[in-house]
Amino acid sequence: MVSPKYHIFVCTSCRINGGQKGFCYSKEAVSIIQRFMEEIDDRDLSSEVMVTNTGCFGICDKGPIVVIYPEGTWYGNVTPEDVERIVEEHIEGGNIVKDLTI
Repeated sequence: MVSPKYHIFVCTSCRINGGQKGFCYSKEAVSIIQRFMEEIDDRDLSSEVMVTNTGCFGICDKGPIVVIYPEGTWYGNVTPEDVERIVEEHIEGGNIVKDLTI
């Protein structure tokens, strides 16, 4: 069983039928997941961090949404450009990126 130190959830507006459409998807959510995976791989954190795409969190006006556990930190209006900072400050540094929290 995988027991990561951090689990990152990214809303990609995934629907029950597997299709992706909706607000977060239209705002580059798939690119956000790709950037997280690249950053985690580049920093050799794959044994400590898991990334999962999710369906809608229900707060589309704040999307794309990223939630990080175990803290339960919610980030909103995330862009692909924010990912490096989240990984550096939150995942590696242990500090929540306050200006992105919701």
